[in-house]
Amino acid sequence: MSKGNYVIRVLDSPLQIDAAAWNGLLALQAHPTPFMQHAYLAALQRSGSATPASGWTPRFVTLWHADGALQAACPLYFKSHSRGEYVFDWSWADAYQRHGLRYYPKAVVAVPFTPVPGSRLLARDDAARSALLEAVLALCRDQALSSLHLLFGSATDIDACRHAGLLLRHTVQFHWTNRAPTLAASRAALPPEGARFALGRPGGETRTPGHYRDFDDFLAALSQDKRKKIRQERRKVMEAGVTLRHARGAEISPQDWDFFYRCYERTYLEHGNPPYLSRSFFDDLARTQAQHWLLFVAERQSRPIASSLIAVGDAGGDKVAWGRYWGALERVDCLHFEACYYSPLQWCIANGYQRFEGGAQGEHKLARALLPVRADSAHWLAHPDFAQAVEHFLAREGQGMADYLDELEQHTPLRRGD
Repeated sequence: MSKGNYVIRVLDSPLQIDAAAWNGLLALQAHPTPFMQHAYLAALQRSGSATPASGWTPRFVTLWHADGALQAACPLYFKSHSRGEYVFDWSWADAYQRHGLRYYPKAVVAVPFTPVPGSRLLARDDAARSALLEAVLALCRDQALSSLHLLFGSATDIDACRHAGLLLRHTVQFHWTNRAPTLAASRAALPPEGARFALGRPGGETRTPGHYRDFDDFLAALSQDKRKKIRQERRKVMEAGVTLRHARGAEISPQDWDFFYRCYERTYLEHGNPPYLSRSFFDDLARTQAQHWLLFVAERQSRPIASSLIAVGDAGGDKVAWGRYWGALERVDCLHFEACYYSPLQWCIANGYQRFEGGAQGEHKLARALLPVRADSAHWLAHPDFAQAVEHFLAREGQGMADYLDELEQHTPLRRGD
């Protein structure tokens, strides 16, 4: 299929796209992340985690120049459910059903199971990006899909969607920055690998101008009650006889990966659901994306009892860490906070990382100095009456979101005046 100066190809798998061409296009974007790299998307496919059998049917849309160069591309999936998205449209699906209409299948431009903001519409220029979005919308119409949802897009993506007439939706995430801004400003927008360290006492840190010197310097930026609470929580873990070690990339052993998956799986099973991601998915990442993964393992009496997996990489010129997965085989008071926030933040400070993104939801993160930021999505609905109803809903929801951010600002963990 052709459109203007582009040849449009819709592919059934990321494995049909040359990895170098895809990653080269990603590198040109304003907000690339490791989760949009070819290796990550291919691992979802090869492992069976995001395939038709799991309700994620790939339809990657690509635009090519006549000379054979890839000009634009995006990960598109047809969905038979709304699980694994983290931008919730269950009420929309319910409204369709109550009116005798079919909501599924729908389409999403997203990274499955990954609520990390970043570039979604990969393009060499704005014209190619607009043409890509037009091609995606045309495909949705041709397939008689109910809707299209671009999730956790970059500012460039959202701007393209706005110009195309899509409806915009805003949610809140909680991110930490190295030398935290004020809460109002946030709204606009270590030891050697494998070493052990005492909780709260980083060593060998590399000082970057404008960054916290160490974890105590970070705590000094917080209000007294938040500073006291964090120290109490870390002390509880220490007094329980728990230490944490970390390893990155190739230093994460196969045994560590096996233990991590036991923890990850336990988290889902405790909530009555099978895990989204298979063991082979993480095997794939260990083989193809090792440098992007940092594992914390909590041990008591030399026995592993819990773990958290952090992604690390560059995004828009910043060194960023992303909190991803957690699980525990034993209960220890405050260990979740230690393994998922305090030890990773300590590592970020020691290694000069500018940002730690804590993922979707979780007001408890605010007390740990992860400040609220807006995350955006865009939506198109084929049915005109429902599109109008959703537009009105989003207007009300948007005002509620603004009020919610105002309320969060009253509970800043930072010292007033910082």
